[in-house]
Amino acid sequence: MTKLKLQGKELKDLGYPQGRVIGAAIKIMEQHYKNSTQEEVMSLLAQILASPDEYVEDNILSKIAIELIPKPTELEADIDLNEHSLPYKIYGAEKIEEGAQTQMNIAMRLPVAVGGALMPDAHQGYGLPIGGVLATENAIIPYAVGVDIGCRMCLSIFEMPPAYLDDNRQSMMRLLNEKTLFGAGREFKESVEHEVLDRREFKDIHLLQKLQQKALKQLGTSGSGNHFVEFGVVDILNNENDMGLNMGKYMALLSHSGSRGLGATVAGHYTKLAMETCRLPKEAKHLAWLSLDTQEGIEYWLAMNLAGDYASACHHTIHKKIAQYFKTEPLAMVENHHNFAWKEVLNGKEVIVHRKGATPASKGTYGIIPGSMTAPGFIVKGKGEAASLNSASHGAGRQLSRTKAIAAGSHKALKEILDANGVTLIGGGLDEAPLAYKDIHEVMKAQTDLVEVVGMFSPKIVKMDGN
Repeated sequence: MTKLKLQGKELKDLGYPQGRVIGAAIKIMEQHYKNSTQEEVMSLLAQILASPDEYVEDNILSKIAIELIPKPTELEADIDLNEHSLPYKIYGAEKIEEGAQTQMNIAMRLPVAVGGALMPDAHQGYGLPIGGVLATENAIIPYAVGVDIGCRMCLSIFEMPPAYLDDNRQSMMRLLNEKTLFGAGREFKESVEHEVLDRREFKDIHLLQKLQQKALKQLGTSGSGNHFVEFGVVDILNNENDMGLNMGKYMALLSHSGSRGLGATVAGHYTKLAMETCRLPKEAKHLAWLSLDTQEGIEYWLAMNLAGDYASACHHTIHKKIAQYFKTEPLAMVENHHNFAWKEVLNGKEVIVHRKGATPASKGTYGIIPGSMTAPGFIVKGKGEAASLNSASHGAGRQLSRTKAIAAGSHKALKEILDANGVTLIGGGLDEAPLAYKDIHEVMKAQTDLVEVVGMFSPKIVKMDGN
């Protein structure tokens, strides 16, 4: 096997900023991933760049991730945390690592915090834990939204029977390869039009002016890491649903990705700004907020909402291209953000509810909670549980870091579990293998008070970053 050798230019082309992070990344990869292929390493570096907060607890990759996270000017804290954490509900606490609960406790000591909850898929992140829900008063926390603003799910259910997938597997695989692009920085040579690209925010907010062209070229692309586009089978479990579907099985398309380079740039810029103007103690510094009665806070709110709408447009573009191939419209579509902030009412007051890796689950609201590349996902209807701030999990949640998942698995074992479940994988890697995730059935059991299961989605042809 050829010895791994990386060049700084390759990382710059990927989107890595000039500076010591490039040298650190090259050294770490050549030392710890010397038996991996160039493609595998570049894919992993792209994932770290897209979502550095997911790697900060990794024993090896944290050295790269921390360099990528916005840093404030080193000034002494001038805002104290409250002495005690506000009470909050934890769902599935026995399966949630201590680090995630510690992070949530710190978030609930913020002077602007007024409520919170921790979902059963929660795991440690950066600032607010992934799976954390936090309500604040007149304050928006960029890192409580996350790097991938508007990361979301979108499900299209088609009239074709499930057998269509088996009868046309090769053409379905080709369709997934042709209709979207995966990986950090990927762009289409020929762009498509969408009204979101004409939004006035691209002119009114200076930061966004230089991002409009990139957003145009990335419209309809997907991310790296755990992002996917996949065909599968939906099983509607009863006739009493608001989708107009009868009980039974349908062919479906499910996608998971966010706002691409647009959202990542917005997150980085305003996180750094918040950390410089809202100086918190070290343990809470990445929970810095922007007040919504300041220009910076208003700008971030507008930019965040634009990024969320852009993420939605990316999904719709992918689904539209595939529906056009089938020459039909979906029978139903279900979609939801899970990295976002909303204005909602709590105890009679308007608050900002941040859901960093959590699904909106107000009464009657539909959403999708995915499993893994072999485990089922669930179409759910929210029950409006106040203790969860009208939220539910956004997936199964990781139980192994990416480095640990790679070390614990093998390509042979992955192929065996894919074959056992009748799943064809295009791209992907050991870091996203099913063993990296919690048992989705246990996660769903922990949130029966939060959502009602309306249907199940079983993946069959999965496309992720890589070949």
